[in-house]
Amino acid sequence: MKAKQIDGGYDFFRCPRDGIAPKALALSIPRRGSNEPARPEHTPMSLHAIQAAGLISSNIDLVKAAVLGFVEGLTEYLPVSSTGHLLLMERILGWGDSAFGKSFAILIQLGAILALLSIYFGRLWNLARNMFTDWAAARFVIGVLIAFLPAAVIGALAYPIIKAYLFDVRVVCIALIVGGFILLWVDRLDLKPRFHEATGFTLPMYLGIGVCQCFSMIPGVSRAGATIVSAMLFGADRRSAAEFSFWLAMPTMVGAFAYEAFKDRAELAHANLTLIAVGFVCSFIFGWIVVKTFLGYVQRHTFALFAWWRIVVGAVGLLAIYFW
Repeated sequence: MKAKQIDGGYDFFRCPRDGIAPKALALSIPRRGSNEPARPEHTPMSLHAIQAAGLISSNIDLVKAAVLGFVEGLTEYLPVSSTGHLLLMERILGWGDSAFGKSFAILIQLGAILALLSIYFGRLWNLARNMFTDWAAARFVIGVLIAFLPAAVIGALAYPIIKAYLFDVRVVCIALIVGGFILLWVDRLDLKPRFHEATGFTLPMYLGIGVCQCFSMIPGVSRAGATIVSAMLFGADRRSAAEFSFWLAMPTMVGAFAYEAFKDRAELAHANLTLIAVGFVCSFIFGWIVVKTFLGYVQRHTFALFAWWRIVVGAVGLLAIYFW
C-alpha cells in the first residue's frame, strides 16, 4: 500500500490496482508530523471499517473487470470496434490511464482469441494436416498470411505513432460514427457476390482485404468491420466476408497480443491475477457466443443494427466529451 496526502496532509492509500480508499477513511487519520488529533467529525475508524472499505473497493474492481471482459468478448468479432469500446469503457470506469488498466486490456484479449480458436480448432487441424498435400488448403493458408502481412508490416513500423496520436476518445467517437454510415452505405449497394466461400477468394483479393484491414489500426474503425466491408466490395457475399474476418483475426490478434504482451511485460508481471481471471472468463464466454451466432445472423439480417449502434455510441461519446 502506498500512502499519499490530500487536503493539507491527511493520508490516503492507493493499492496496486489504483483503488483509492474513501476520503472519509483518509480524513479519519491524524496529520503526519503533527500531534493534532483527528478531526472531531472524522473519528478514527476501526480495523473492521478499514477492512470493509477495502472489500468494497475490491468488489467494485471485480465488477469493472467483468464489464470490460464482457465488452471485449462481445465486440471483438462484431463490426463495432472492440478497441474503441474498451477505450471508452476504461475512461468511464477509471482504468484508462493506469498501468494496470492497460495491462488488463491486453490480457483479456486472450480470452476472445481462445474462444475463436476453440471453435475453429477442428478446421485448423485439418488445414495443418492437408496444407502440404492439398493445394486448396495450402492456397487458403497462403491467402490468410498474405492478408495478414500488410497489418504486420505497418503495425511494426507505425505502432508508436498510432498509439501516441490516435488512441484518443475523440478519434474513437468520430471513427465509430463514420464507420456506422459506411456500413449503412454498403448495405444499400446493389452488390453482385461472386464468392460464397472464404476459402475461394483470389490471392489479389486476400491482399486487398489485408490492406483495408490496416485502417482498423485507427481505434473505432473495427478490424472485423474493415475486413467484412472490403471483402464484400471485392465480391464476397455477407456470410463468407464475415467468416474470413474470423480467419484473418487469428494471426492478427495473436500477433497483436504477443507484441503488446512483450512490450508491457514489466507491468504484466505485477498484474492482479484475480481481476485478470474474471475479465478473461467473461471475454472467453461472450466471445464464444458471438463467434457461434454471428455468421447465422448476417445470413438473415443486414448490418443496420451494428451501424446504428456505432452512430449512437459515437454521438453520445462526443456529447459527453464536449458538453458533460
